[in-house]
Amino acid sequence: MVYYFQSTAVDPPAYIYVGKDKVENEDLIKFGWDEDFHVDNLSSAHVYLRLKAGESWTAIPQALLEDCAQLTKANSIEGNKKDNVTVIYTPWSNLRKDASMSTGQVGFHDSKKVKKVHVAERQNPIVNRLNKTRVERVPDLRAEREADQKQKRKAERIQREQQKAKEREEKRKREELRWQKDHAYDDLMREEEMVSNQDLDARFYEEEFM
Repeated sequence: MVYYFQSTAVDPPAYIYVGKDKVENEDLIKFGWDEDFHVDNLSSAHVYLRLKAGESWTAIPQALLEDCAQLTKANSIEGNKKDNVTVIYTPWSNLRKDASMSTGQVGFHDSKKVKKVHVAERQNPIVNRLNKTRVERVPDLRAEREADQKQKRKAERIQREQQKAKEREEKRKREELRWQKDHAYDDLMREEEMVSNQDLDARFYEEEFM
């Protein structure tokens, strides 16, 4: 079971999802999409934020970050009882999992890609607002990820094709400008040649007449 929440802290709303238990956490680790939040040094659910195309994990709006952090704290047995906890977050791609780790446990490939946010205390208005949007589903996480990857590959392919078309058009314009530059005096040279021939013909007839 996975819990889905809708954050209206931003417009359009953002989607946050949480594994119900450590089993779902394992699947989310394996088939996750974007950001992962959890309480530093305390056991907690893995909370994920699904970013939209073009958004960066380093530029999450503060209000949305607060929603994620509050939801993470609320879903930690220990963290929910404490004030002044630290919630850490990192891109899903930075999560590291190996056979020596217990179920739901993760590490990080690069500690420099781990950010922290301080949570002074539980904010019930935020948690209650998010809980009102909660929906429970049993998703096919593998299929969802594969569909997402397929869509991203398609978008990247279209972007590459558009870039190639743009480069071809720019090349065509450069070649056209180069041709115009190389042949800029063609008409003028033909005109001068015609005048020159007329002058020669005139002199010829003048000489014959004399």
